[in-house]
Amino acid sequence: MNTEGSNLIRNFSIIAHIDHGKSTLADRLLEQTETIEPRQMRAQVLDSLDLERERGITIKMAPVSMIYNLKANTYKLNLIDTPGHIDFSYEVSRALTAVEGAILLVDATKGVQAQTLSVLEMARQIGLTVIPVINKIDLPAARVEGVRNEIVKLLNCPADKIIAVSAKTGVGVTQLLEALVERVPPPRPTSIETSNAPRGLVFDFEYSTHRGLIVYLRLFDGEIKRGDQLVFAMTKERFVANEVGTFCPEPKPQERLKSGEIGYVVTGIKTISRAKVGETVLRFGTSLLPFPGYTEPKPMVWASIYPTSQDGFALLAQALGRLKLTDAALSFEEESSGSLGRGFRCGFLGMLHLEIITERLRREFNLSLTVAAPSTSYELVEEKSGQREIIYSPHRFPDDLKGRRIYEPWVKAQVLTPPEYSSALLKLFREHEARVLATELWGNDRTSFHITLPLRELMRRFFDELKSLTSGFASLAYEVAGLELADVVRLDVLVAEEVIPAFTRVVPQHRLEREAKEVVARLAELLPRQLFTLKIQAGANGRVLASRSLPALKKDVTGYLYGGDITRKRKLWEKQKRGKKRLLERGTMTIPPAVFLKMVSGSSEK
Repeated sequence: MNTEGSNLIRNFSIIAHIDHGKSTLADRLLEQTETIEPRQMRAQVLDSLDLERERGITIKMAPVSMIYNLKANTYKLNLIDTPGHIDFSYEVSRALTAVEGAILLVDATKGVQAQTLSVLEMARQIGLTVIPVINKIDLPAARVEGVRNEIVKLLNCPADKIIAVSAKTGVGVTQLLEALVERVPPPRPTSIETSNAPRGLVFDFEYSTHRGLIVYLRLFDGEIKRGDQLVFAMTKERFVANEVGTFCPEPKPQERLKSGEIGYVVTGIKTISRAKVGETVLRFGTSLLPFPGYTEPKPMVWASIYPTSQDGFALLAQALGRLKLTDAALSFEEESSGSLGRGFRCGFLGMLHLEIITERLRREFNLSLTVAAPSTSYELVEEKSGQREIIYSPHRFPDDLKGRRIYEPWVKAQVLTPPEYSSALLKLFREHEARVLATELWGNDRTSFHITLPLRELMRRFFDELKSLTSGFASLAYEVAGLELADVVRLDVLVAEEVIPAFTRVVPQHRLEREAKEVVARLAELLPRQLFTLKIQAGANGRVLASRSLPALKKDVTGYLYGGDITRKRKLWEKQKRGKKRLLERGTMTIPPAVFLKMVSGSSEK
């Protein structure tokens, strides 16, 4: 059997909306190509993080190589599994740049979703071959023909080119493997030079304490062998290929990586800052031009993260650096707060991205964190001088806005929903200050809303409320549209008469009192009671807008007394009262880290 040459390589990704069965389909592909032994098989085998398995979503892209025999040829199928949630779209864009084809997976019970449309457009711009696949055809609620018509309309392709599968049972997966070989083009070198000089695009990293940086790359030209002298084109960092290999799905050392393959290189570099996603790996001394790399992601959500104890600052800095290697969409820079100490202002692509990063910091690095209320960035403009300033942290938002204008980012969004939920969604749009630009029928049984709304409103549980109102049938895709004038104000939260910067937030003027009452009520549920009466307040513009007091824990200091004069009890009560007063004056209230995390996620559970 012929196993030589890039003509027998197929590189592809699976793109799909969240919960459309992408990880399950990857499991079946691994089974049918016998990449994993049956005794080692488990659900979501490519999802290596505990968080991925708990939540049932893919967070990190995962490459894997499969061997597939067809018509006397042995093909190497290189899959890069990608996330489905919109917050991790940057992961998807990096994976698509490293392949020639993509499986467009659509749930037969839900049809094409808004996220499907945005990711498909990304694949088209790169010029990938798209193989449309309908999944979950085994379910009683499957609308195979209706979804097939949607895909025909979307791709303008023949209906017989759409493959119907059940990732759960394996039906149709053999036909899909054959289509991958027949339709996805083999990789072609990008360089006209014949010196066999390697040139590879770095799409991900891993860090090992003992082996240093491990580069995940797509080799477009030449070959890389163990011991080769290599260099990063942009940073000029030299290194030796201590090991090269592919993913099966665990790293498997090979003699060499050839043109068109996807694999890894162990560099031995111990300094994290020496490399970045989008780098080009070249042989040292060659003159090949680097690849243009990836567009830098723009954070949409900002939150300050501080270690609970300042002794943990160095560990937090190291942990963020490690996560930055594997998640290029994360950005951070050092900042300090008078009451919270040194920490980092971090940028995220969305609220789920923020949740995942903070949870990984807590689990993987055993960190105890204070996480400030998330916010978007605001642009402050002086009316007289025209001077501009970007405000990232809510606690740095000015008290007095006289003579200044505030601008905030807005997003353009598309919502796909069954028409029976349209009236409920119009009410939701009004509550979140959204403007409906256009409404149209999409397919036979869905309505498409094109809207714009402030980014801060998208962060305010918009997606959760959208799913709740439509019983999970609506979908959302969005992109930043620009800046608009904002009527917002800073809301401060005080606990035990002390301003807590982590709870400070920027809210619209018309919702100021309601937000103040909500945050005070939520804190009253989450904060533990103390030995003194604990006052919780929220205010803005020099006024207290909401207040609540948690009663002190009661201890019966006279319980051991019996009989005697009442004055003995009164003396003990007075002594207890003075002790509680001293506690309050010393400000001994310590807010547990779990409270900060629950305030960020919106949870009110104790």
